[in-house]
Formats: sequence, structure tokens, C-alpha cells
Amino acid sequence: MRENVLEQVICAGFGGQGVMLLGRLIAATALRDGLEVSWLPSYGPEMRGGTANCQVVLSSRPIGSPLISRTADTVLALNLPSMRKFEEELRPEGLLVYNSSLIDCDPERKDIRCAPIPANEIANEIGNLKTANIVMLGAYAELTGLLQPEGIIEVLEEMFGVGKSHFIPINRKALDRGVQAGRALHVRT
Repeated sequence: MRENVLEQVICAGFGGQGVMLLGRLIAATALRDGLEVSWLPSYGPEMRGGTANCQVVLSSRPIGSPLISRTADTVLALNLPSMRKFEEELRPEGLLVYNSSLIDCDPERKDIRCAPIPANEIANEIGNLKTANIVMLGAYAELTGLLQPEGIIEVLEEMFGVGKSHFIPINRKALDRGVQAGRALHVRT
């Protein structure tokens, strides 16, 4: 069933951390690059501050279901409850990219590859905590090699439009710093 699926990703965190944007950017960049994609959001009852996650499937062929079949290839966890919940959804040798600024303990599983990214610290250093999700996206792009940073920026420019174009430079900086953080880990898939 998975023979044409390139990647199944779960993005998870609290509402307000940009989890949905993170998933949409993965999907839109992959679509721009000619892949088939699906993006399925899921919100907790509280919205901002509650739980939020989305599933993204990237494939070379049409996707029959937006649900991740069995196990994910990658989990991007922006907080501890998300890491605890979704690390169980990873396949053996799957990749867990987690926000080590908010998660001060190691994952429980030993059969997965882990990439701790201090996303909040990096976002604070560049001057905007709201870019922590983009830092995580940069690390994901570097660690998997599935997305090109310039493609992500082009998609961001389209999504933001002229009215929010002033946010592009800080997001570019966040993306670049995430790529650097991912490169420093040497756990590329």
C-alpha cells in the first residue's frame, strides 16, 4: 500500500504554535515540486492553547486516503505532550524532530532517530518567537532532503501575499537557522 508514498508526517503541538501552518507549508512546497499531497488537520476542543496536529502525506502517485497508514515516517513535535503521544506513531527508524526548548527529556523509544532542535531559543535569538515552527521546518527540510528552502520561501511569499510580505525576511532567517540546526545533527535520512 505504501509503495509510492514518499513520506508520512505528523506535525503536533499546542494551538497557537503554528502547527497547521507548518503542515500546510510541507504540503504546499511538495505540491509545488510536483508531488501528490494530502493535509489533514485535527484540533483539540480549546483551539489556541489546546492540542493541534495535522497529518501530511507526500507521494509520487494519487493518494487514496489522507490518513497515515499504520505508522509515520516523521513526527515534528513542538511540545512534550505531542512528543509523548506521537512518538508511538513512528515507524522503527523513523525520525522524531522535537522542540528541545520546550521538551527537556529524551523520547522513550530507542528504535527511532531523534533530532532535538532548540526552536524557541533560535526564534528568540532572531527576534520573533512565532517563527519557532519555521525553525522546525528548516530542520525538517535539511534532515530529510525532501524540501528545498527556496521552494519553502516561494510558498510562504504566495501564502503571505503583498500584505504580509514584511514577514518574509524574519521567516527566511528562521528557516536558514533551522537548516543549520538540522545540519549540525548529522542524522539525515
